[in-house]
Amino acid sequence: MPLILAACVVAGILIGTFYTKHFSGGRLNIINSGSNRLNNLLHIIDDQYVDSVNMNDLVEKAIPEILNELDPHSVYISAKDVQSANDDLRGSFSGVGIEFIIRNDTVHVQNVIQGGPAETAGLMAGDKIVTINDEPFVGEIVTNEEAMSRLKGPRGTKVKIGVVRYKQKKIKQYTVTRDDIFTSSISASYMLDASTGYIRIKNFGENTYGELLSSLATLSQQGFKNLVIDLRDNNGGYMASAVQIADEFLPKGCRIVYTQGRKQPREDFMSTGRGTCQNIPLIVLINEGSASASEILAGAIQDNDRGTVIGRRSFGKGLVQQQIPFSDGSMIRLTIARYYTPSGRCIQKPYVTGKDKDYEEDLLTRYEHGEYFSEDSIKHTGPEYHTRIGRTVYGGGGITPDVFIPEDTLGITSYYKEAAMSGLILQFAFEYTDEHRETLKKFTDMPSLLSHIKRQNLLEQFAVYAEKNGLQRRNLMIQKSQSLFEKYIYSRIIYNMLDELAWIEYLNQSDPAIHKCHEVFNKKAAFPTKSSEEKTKK
Repeated sequence: MPLILAACVVAGILIGTFYTKHFSGGRLNIINSGSNRLNNLLHIIDDQYVDSVNMNDLVEKAIPEILNELDPHSVYISAKDVQSANDDLRGSFSGVGIEFIIRNDTVHVQNVIQGGPAETAGLMAGDKIVTINDEPFVGEIVTNEEAMSRLKGPRGTKVKIGVVRYKQKKIKQYTVTRDDIFTSSISASYMLDASTGYIRIKNFGENTYGELLSSLATLSQQGFKNLVIDLRDNNGGYMASAVQIADEFLPKGCRIVYTQGRKQPREDFMSTGRGTCQNIPLIVLINEGSASASEILAGAIQDNDRGTVIGRRSFGKGLVQQQIPFSDGSMIRLTIARYYTPSGRCIQKPYVTGKDKDYEEDLLTRYEHGEYFSEDSIKHTGPEYHTRIGRTVYGGGGITPDVFIPEDTLGITSYYKEAAMSGLILQFAFEYTDEHRETLKKFTDMPSLLSHIKRQNLLEQFAVYAEKNGLQRRNLMIQKSQSLFEKYIYSRIIYNMLDELAWIEYLNQSDPAIHKCHEVFNKKAAFPTKSSEEKTKK
């Protein structure tokens, strides 16, 4: 019996070796060899290196470097950053319920979420947070990451916050019980005019589709007949949410997107025909900040000739990531496939490795080449494809809009650039808001607040403020950039006092892309035709 058992073991080893070599092409051995070398290296360093080494820190630094050799979007997320990385997409987080900015090494409460824990406890917009849990929190220690780390926490836990209120010196102490704070991925939904609805989606999270249905229902009650979906500066999120939203607008049997990878068989996502907005005139707005899931939605609308895409060429991210957790709480987002629009184009822009400098600087290169200002400067590097009715579209570098909108540079001067990039405009707007908060509170909607601040000669006040803070006054440049300064200052005060919806509503009033939307709808040209092809070709 022992001899028979021994023979079986040997035979099993030989058969296993044969199948491993011949049926896996030796790939398993290569992987084992590579991983063994890494493990051996770590063991050798731990055992023999001249100084003591924190092996966890070494591994933490090594993993991102390995992923960097793959592609620009495979990333490692440490255990301490996992929750914050997922909060936006989940649509909620546990915290105190404030929006803040950091000015002069101090946390300033910009907005208090209505009905949230901070408002219940008594915190107000304009408060300066100077202590957290009886420890001073001012100076160099104050960063966005540190502030969020101290203010966020499990639901039901308490945090003691000390604030200094405007024109008061004594610190007021508030104990805030953390709770779930729900965040919306739709930042604006309202009527642009009597017949045109507008929805701005800032990311694609778990709840985005439900939020969209709610917005559509509200707009329907207000009688919308045309719709604008604004995806500008939306850097993506969950592909499933983009597919659900596209399905709301497409007739049955249309391809929305398909994915395919080396180990991922092709998977097609088709429209179900259950959408309630299959026939409504539709415009999708994009720009260079629209990426990933945004491009899935825009590509589905464009390739199926379902609506008109307006703006500037999108980012060009056509890679699909899967989240893979590790036992210590950290995770990686690993690229497992590419996605393709209905016409078959992969709009991922070219890259060499994850450290590709040209890839990282692509948006700056576009700016320098004039692409933001001239449609003729768009360079198509990918092959031609065709939409459902035969219009030509291109792969290999983002979604090119059907109607191009150049970036507005009218009135830009070196003085304005310095004022904006140095943060002086933002700082002035916040300090003005803080100083006049009691007066500004009287105006509860955007039009009345705008009417008031327009009468305050704010540009002159800013010029004086900027000069006191080291920006030499240039009267001719100030005059030339007057409309830009006023728009920036007004918009920030509106945001500080009201909310994101009011801020977007104000900016849209003078937005060339919004004006183009009205023009297209008025001409009843939202549904593309074959004659639209030349616009897409350029």
